[in-house]
Amino acid sequence: MGYLDTKRHFPDKETKVIAIINQKGGVGKSTTTVNLAASLGEDKKKVLLVDFDPQGNTTSGYGINKEELDHDIYDALLNDYPIADLILDTCIKNVYVIPSTIQLAGAEIELVSAMARESILKSLLDQVKDEFDYVFIDCPPSLGLLTINALVAADSLLIPIQCEYYALEGVSKILESMKMIKSRLNPKLELFGVVMTMYDTRTSLSHDVVEEVSAYFGNKMFKTVIPRNVKIAEAPSHGVPIIKYARVSKGSLAYMNLAREVVRRG
Repeated sequence: MGYLDTKRHFPDKETKVIAIINQKGGVGKSTTTVNLAASLGEDKKKVLLVDFDPQGNTTSGYGINKEELDHDIYDALLNDYPIADLILDTCIKNVYVIPSTIQLAGAEIELVSAMARESILKSLLDQVKDEFDYVFIDCPPSLGLLTINALVAADSLLIPIQCEYYALEGVSKILESMKMIKSRLNPKLELFGVVMTMYDTRTSLSHDVVEEVSAYFGNKMFKTVIPRNVKIAEAPSHGVPIIKYARVSKGSLAYMNLAREVVRRG
């Protein structure tokens, strides 16, 4: 694995645990998780990705064959498997993945009867998070018990929003859930930011949606927008982030810029 082989670059700096979340599918959630982490890794930040979506797109986005895995995050959640033993190296130096498979889909039901069911992921991540600068949790596209676990474990939320009609539809529900978790289970939970994805420079719609979201979120919206880019769409089929697949593409450069903004936000 190798994730414990080196000391953290900033041992006195607190690890940021960020849940990447949107209850709508197809908004670029896993794409953002994969590519933002890769860009931060290239910037010498040590990043742990927790694939908490049963679809496992973050896992496959780094070329990990889910069918060959003996264990995944499900086993840590429900079978007491050591979480440190799940951490896998990736093709990007400084970036590590805790994988997910479709097995995780059953956890939503099985967790219902578990003790302290909302905070199991937090307890697991507390064992390993201090070795990293950032921990990203790729949430499922729903607001069920898995997502509640992610919100309890996280310090903040990053919400990818697609440049389309009804872009803000459902976002208010996420913010309501955040407030509920903050008041009852995780008082430090905050909104880290929103990032606009699939921006099409050829349409006025994309521009209008960015304006609308900016008016709603103000300075919580990142200045960097992620373009609709064929190279971003192609990269997962090659099992690598865009920075490895097409480094000088518009998509790759956008995620590098987003990573710089993330670092500046602290």
